[in-house]
Amino acid sequence: MIDLQKYLNIDYGVIMSSPVLGANVINDYNATDSKVMTISGTISATLILTGILVIFGMVNAYIFFSVNPDLSLKIAIGGAIAALIIALIITFKKNLAPTLSLLYAALEGLTLGGISASYSSLYQGIVIQAVSITVLVLIVMLALYSFRIIKVTAKLRSVIISATLAVAILYLVSFGLSFFGVSLPFLQGNSLMAIGINMVIAGIASFNLLLDFDFIEKGSEQNMPKYFEWYAGFGLLVTLVWLYLEILKLLSKLRKRN
Repeated sequence: MIDLQKYLNIDYGVIMSSPVLGANVINDYNATDSKVMTISGTISATLILTGILVIFGMVNAYIFFSVNPDLSLKIAIGGAIAALIIALIITFKKNLAPTLSLLYAALEGLTLGGISASYSSLYQGIVIQAVSITVLVLIVMLALYSFRIIKVTAKLRSVIISATLAVAILYLVSFGLSFFGVSLPFLQGNSLMAIGINMVIAGIASFNLLLDFDFIEKGSEQNMPKYFEWYAGFGLLVTLVWLYLEILKLLSKLRKRN
């Protein structure tokens, strides 16, 4: 069976929401027509993207359990590479988000379907737990943001982005070393240190949700172009995928210690 460890170290370590959504994006764009970004429109776009991701995830999970596990994991790796390329295109060509974000969601769904099925075959019920915790974190962070318990200031934004980039560099280094047969036990193992680092990274992913919420609110207030609804939905989906995978890894490490 294909070893997904190399992929797992690079996918959610590189495609993150902070480089995707940020205040500088809002400052650089202004609506040029009557159709502008709204919060309700962004929610609709996000739900559509999430639905596509779930559907394609179920398709590849079916392939894993009912057709061929190796084929499913090959599809997952191919989907991950393609999703990364699409994500980079969307980041630099934001006006293409209404169409390319749909493709990204489908590709990421294929990726998550294979990964989730692989974890599920090893640890019963782990996927349901990971999904539940991800949704719970989303609700908690949304509440913290909505009630202004945590305010997204310039300083907080800078800290979150810096921490996110640090994680990306860490995963890139780990991925590069893997080609030489070198692994980082504190990152990939199931020691207490590895679990602690995994929890910190999951926390950073959670705080990225605040940046997503802030972007959506400010974008709608400043009447950003309509296609930014899909761009914002794409950014939020990227964060949720990253968070879900970190939680999945964390739960698997805890299972290994039992």
